[in-house]
Amino acid sequence: MPQCPFAQRSRVAWNSAGATSVTDSLRTEWSHISNMATDWLGSIVSINCGDSLGVYQGRVSAVDQISQTISLTRPFHNGVKCLVPEVTFRAGDITELKILEIPGPGENQHFGDLHQTELGPSGVGYQMGINQNGTGKLVKKPTSSSSAPQTIPKRTDVKSQDVAVSPQQQQCSKSYVDRHTESLSQSKSFRRRHNSWSSSSRHPNQATPKKSGLKNGQMKNKDDECFGDDIEEIPDTDFDFEGNLALFDKAAVFEEIDTYERRTGTRSRGIPNERPTRYRHDENILESEPIVYRRITVPHNVSKEFCTDSGLVVPSVSYELHKKLLSVAEKHGLTLERRLEMTGVCASQMALTLLGGPNRLNPKNVHQRPTVALLCGPHVKGAQGISCGRHLANHDVQVILFLPNFVKMLESITNELSLFSKTQGQQVSNLKDLPTSPVDLVINCLDCPENAFLRDQPWYKAAVAWANRNRAPVLSIDPPVHEGEQGIDAKWSLALGLPLPLGERAGRVYLCDIGLPQQVFQEVGISYHSPFGCKFVIPLHSA
Repeated sequence: MPQCPFAQRSRVAWNSAGATSVTDSLRTEWSHISNMATDWLGSIVSINCGDSLGVYQGRVSAVDQISQTISLTRPFHNGVKCLVPEVTFRAGDITELKILEIPGPGENQHFGDLHQTELGPSGVGYQMGINQNGTGKLVKKPTSSSSAPQTIPKRTDVKSQDVAVSPQQQQCSKSYVDRHTESLSQSKSFRRRHNSWSSSSRHPNQATPKKSGLKNGQMKNKDDECFGDDIEEIPDTDFDFEGNLALFDKAAVFEEIDTYERRTGTRSRGIPNERPTRYRHDENILESEPIVYRRITVPHNVSKEFCTDSGLVVPSVSYELHKKLLSVAEKHGLTLERRLEMTGVCASQMALTLLGGPNRLNPKNVHQRPTVALLCGPHVKGAQGISCGRHLANHDVQVILFLPNFVKMLESITNELSLFSKTQGQQVSNLKDLPTSPVDLVINCLDCPENAFLRDQPWYKAAVAWANRNRAPVLSIDPPVHEGEQGIDAKWSLALGLPLPLGERAGRVYLCDIGLPQQVFQEVGISYHSPFGCKFVIPLHSA
């Protein structure tokens, strides 16, 4: 093997005045290596050009001693393969030069990839660098006693035969990654990291039993490669993530994908320039027929219209048409008792919501039971209020029912009172028995268009005065049409089936489903499609 000219001069001599610069010393050493340029062609080297240019690796293809340049073929820059097939460096740009592999004599020196050397680099490694104090020096790193390449067995070969790894082979296998000069005479016991529980460290005089076999040799070889270095061999510089990330041209990659998709007519799921269509959580993504908002039509002129939260138009009906609708439903089997039950359920659900719902009615608030005052008259509308009070009492609401004494009551009222008496609700006939403090809710069922004479009774006037004086919010169930027939201003009003053209004194109007079939509406001349959806009570807004 030809002697490396770097081995003949290990350090550059400096004069007393310090006139010789580091660059001059590198050029002087370069002249020696250029004399034997043909001997180093085909060698794999690593060239460090400082922080600005980085580290290059490749196979030496040409050395020009006149222009003081060296050329590498198939180079790698900072671990990434370069786009150009060959790069050339000047001697003044080189800070450090390492020879990773020297081809043997008579070997076919073809220019292969650099990564092939990682399987088993051999030869003599040389390092040329600059000390921290500015003194330029050349350091020889002997890694093997012979320049011939070492043959590394494959996995299949290792499985078929025992492998004996010599210290020189172990040193050669890791010579290209060593960052410091290591003496050949250094004992292997100082280079290898021992486990704290090993018998050799606890008992120096006791020989450690050797385990023969293929598996033991493989594990020892792996341990030497993994744990053979000292702890001081931690790299000083971190991996440059930003620099390597900058090598990836994202725009070019996406442009190539876009070009391929336009050419083939396919579409990927990750095109950055396309924004996917976004839908609301309540929006249907499937195409459907146009929405028809006017699904209910009545046979007469509509004096007032309402609309639901979803935009459906709900027209109002006259009191006569509403009364006819209920009579036809009763003829088909929807009796008064069933209608009273449905009205009571819907009115109690609305009242429970107004009282606070689950936030108010839960086991932790037993000391804050809501109080509801029911003002009912001796008619069917009063029976609807009694049914509502029974359901509220069943839901642990404190109900106080006011109903004046009459000699003869309607059968519906008698039946509802009989059921209400089985609850914990309280029935009073004297206004003095009503609470003087404000209650949580007042339910008004006093007014009825068919019993207009009741408004002149003393108990009616006293009940209206108490409700206005109590200052509690009022819910009216099925209020009359004309505002003159309403003695108490309501905050909410609950209509049955279809709303009446209620005025401002009715407050906010709600509509409840009392179970009227569609053909019942058709029989009275109303084209009907249910606006309730998934609910039994919906709010209405003035159109």
